[in-house]
Amino acid sequence: MLFTDIIEKKKIKEELSEEEIQFFIDGFCKGEIPDYQVSALLMAIRLNGMSEKETYYLTKAMTYSGNVVDLSGIRGIKVDKHSTGGVGDKTTIALMPMVASLGAKVAKMSGRALGFCGGTVDKLESIPGYRLDLNEEEVREQVNRIGIALIGQSTELAPADKKIYALRDVTATVDSIPLIASSIMSKKLACGNDVIVLDVKYGNGAFMKDIQSAEELAREMIKIGENAHKRVSACLSSMKQPLGNAVGNALEVKEAIETLKGRGPKDFTELCLISGSVILEKAGLYTREEAYAKLQENIHNGKALEKLREVITAQGGDPRVVDDYSLLPQAKYITELKAETSGYVKDLPAQPIGELSMQLGAGRATKEESIDYAVGIVLNKKIGDYVEKGETLAYIHHDTELKEEWWKRMQNVYVLSDTPVKHEAVVEKVI
Repeated sequence: MLFTDIIEKKKIKEELSEEEIQFFIDGFCKGEIPDYQVSALLMAIRLNGMSEKETYYLTKAMTYSGNVVDLSGIRGIKVDKHSTGGVGDKTTIALMPMVASLGAKVAKMSGRALGFCGGTVDKLESIPGYRLDLNEEEVREQVNRIGIALIGQSTELAPADKKIYALRDVTATVDSIPLIASSIMSKKLACGNDVIVLDVKYGNGAFMKDIQSAEELAREMIKIGENAHKRVSACLSSMKQPLGNAVGNALEVKEAIETLKGRGPKDFTELCLISGSVILEKAGLYTREEAYAKLQENIHNGKALEKLREVITAQGGDPRVVDDYSLLPQAKYITELKAETSGYVKDLPAQPIGELSMQLGAGRATKEESIDYAVGIVLNKKIGDYVEKGETLAYIHHDTELKEEWWKRMQNVYVLSDTPVKHEAVVEKVI
């Protein structure tokens, strides 16, 4: 088989076979097919697309290019969720204890931050002593015992995806729905769960800028999951502004805990309740309506919070953080951002807030950079809220002196209007 023939087929919009796609992935991973030929194929895919079969074959080949986690020793339905990335997205820390408190089995693997979107691993690491590097045997034992483990990716999942993404990034082929879908789903399938619920975000702070492209991506990923005999659904959620109020690692952990105490921001709480009800429905444990009510009940009776306390304790963390936030990393300074005029918050774009949080030290531009767990931004006003002149818009938590440029950018991020602005639903659609 010649790789040039595979490029030619895709160039003239013919469908590639499973054998041809497997040949491509195997050869590229072994270094037998050069970057320039793979780049040509990626551009042909970007321009001509892929069929449902091709996309599944590509995902399958990437899934098995590395380790696939074996969760067969865990009793019950194993559930997973994936977010396509966003600012202030601490969903795993609140949502997964919620569904675990109702009988779903959670073996959740998460990644680190890169760019202005935060990473769950960095947030969990802000909890003193918390251990993320459990091996598969430890994960199976813990999930069978308490129903949940929240860990980092200790094995190299879908290494072919990593190699392909590095080329997509420098060849203008990132924005291909089949390539995005196969990239995400290859890692999800390698995690070994039965149920996968996708949180596909759209808006200025997300990769997909509008709901139409988010839905197209969601449907593509659902098809892949169904072809792999997994139970998959997707929630389309807005990232026109940050999720919740807190942006920054320890600050987001605190907000997740507050949510499990019934005191979380309305939008974040709603996302957790809707996503959780979809997960539990897909797992066959409740109807969606029953699950929504049960999740609310377990927030009010403390069972969801107790499940978070259990997982922190099981993984070596200090469970006292649930009641004493002073045990979390604290910034040296907190500066209030005051409103210069009165009005309704019309716009609060997520991306510049995420970028400023990263510059404060809460994120990293490269994988080698370190994280400051204490710093970040806590929003006091969001879209639709009314603001009086002189009222606090946000609190900036920082360990170094604020640069004037950062201060000006934060002042400009809030756009006010004289007329009332509607509060939008955080979840627009469930597929």
